[in-house]
Amino acid sequence: MRVPSGAGADRWLGLLPAVLWLLIFFLLPLGLVFLMSFAERGLYGGVRWTFGLENYHRAIDPFYLPVYGRSLLLATVTTVLCLLISYPIAYYIALRADPKWKRALLILSILPFWTSFLLRTYAWMFLLRTEGFINTLLLMLGVIERPISWLLYSDVAVVIGQVYGELPFMILPLYVALERVDVRLIEAAMDLGANRVQVFWRVLLPLTQPGIVTAVVLVFIPSLGAFLAPDLLGGAKSAVLGTVIQNQFVQRNQPMGAALSVLLILIVLGLLRVALRLAHTTERR
Repeated sequence: MRVPSGAGADRWLGLLPAVLWLLIFFLLPLGLVFLMSFAERGLYGGVRWTFGLENYHRAIDPFYLPVYGRSLLLATVTTVLCLLISYPIAYYIALRADPKWKRALLILSILPFWTSFLLRTYAWMFLLRTEGFINTLLLMLGVIERPISWLLYSDVAVVIGQVYGELPFMILPLYVALERVDVRLIEAAMDLGANRVQVFWRVLLPLTQPGIVTAVVLVFIPSLGAFLAPDLLGGAKSAVLGTVIQNQFVQRNQPMGAALSVLLILIVLGLLRVALRLAHTTERR
């Protein structure tokens, strides 16, 4: 059946606000960053619109390789820990919890979103510092004799902050994937003699693999470009790509910061393509 021209015009008119929003607040800033990445830093900072590839040559300099490696490592550790913590939580909410409590448990899992991430990061600084709650409690219980100095301003603190911040992004997709699992498949596998480990590896894991891929993408990509938790919880010791980009803009070297940002976008797009291909292959199986 042919769609009347008036209905088609109304459909495109309804999409116009979304298209304008993406154009003004996404494509134009992204295009400006891409254009700025080829410019030069002015004598006293700022942007001099003389185009070249010098920023990209500096961005792939071996000096930045430890920064890329640390960023990938912290993002990977954050993602793995979030997955290990979130899967049992999502499994309990989706398949074991009383139906009348599911909504309350889901609200509790996203409760941190009700507060600013900056405030939550400062709360972790209070907990992890030398005179903070954790050290004070351990000293009172006699577990330690002196405060633990490496809890704050270390990679451990960065991972703790990022895991806490990204956990809801992992729980929700896993919950959706697990809720779609037919419980009768688990019961049938156990009736056929499979133990709990075999049920997990051969039934639950394959059925929820698309949800796992989605959750991993949602956690890994923000963790790769994070700068707030590494800056506040890691201090100067935790130089990652996000903090390096931030410092370049603070130092009025916008072209270099833009080049590093474009490289980060390309890395994220490459990883996203791999994840989507993996998810598509899993769904076809």
